This record gives sequence, C-alpha cells and structure tokens, in this order.
Amino acid sequence: MNVFLCYPTCSTCKKAKKFLESNNIKYELRDIKLNNPNKEELDRFVKLSGMDIKSFFNTSGLVYKELGLKDKLPNMSYDEKLNVLSSNGMLVKRPILVTDDKVYVGFKEKQWHDLIR
Repeated sequence: MNVFLCYPTCSTCKKAKKFLESNNIKYELRDIKLNNPNKEELDRFVKLSGMDIKSFFNTSGLVYKELGLKDKLPNMSYDEKLNVLSSNGMLVKRPILVTDDKVYVGFKEKQWHDLIR
C-alpha cells in the first residue's frame, strides 16, 4: 500500500492528493505534523529515494529557519540530520509518497506519472 505523508492544509499536498485520486492511485493518508516519520522510517525513505538527505528538509519552513539549519546542516552527520528531521514533522519536505520500491519527495507531476505507467 502506498503511504502519502502530507500536511493537509498545504497547497502542494492538496495538488498531489488530487493527482493521486484522479489517477485512481490508492494510498494511506498520514498527516506529517501529527504522525512524523521516525528516524528509522526516514533512513529507509532516504535510501529508497536515492536522494541526499538534505532533499528531505523543508528549507522554506519556519521551524527550519528558526533553528538556523541552513548554517548547521553542512556540519552535521547523517545521523544528526535524521535526529533533527524526526523531531518535528514541519521540518520534513512534503508531500512524500512511499511506494513498495520508491519514495517521491515533493510533488513533481512529471515524476509522479511513473506511478501510472
């Protein structure tokens, strides 16, 4: 089962949800603020995505800015980054779609079309 992690009031998340529904892609909805991925989940997501862990940070978010992560991240270890990400769902870039073998971070419609091919 696909897992769709989102923040329900986020406009990008709403677009992604509409895309999933209009293409009859089944998913389990998970509010990232209420049920943030834990450290183990995030580690698995990063590895499945093939992306750098930095791509999982919501760099435009208030919490990211308040914590000064722009300056801190370059000096943090992978494990430290996982700890920070797992501490607050608002630090995590959204939406995230987790399939059996792939993780999509952020909504890029062209990329998500892979799901319907």
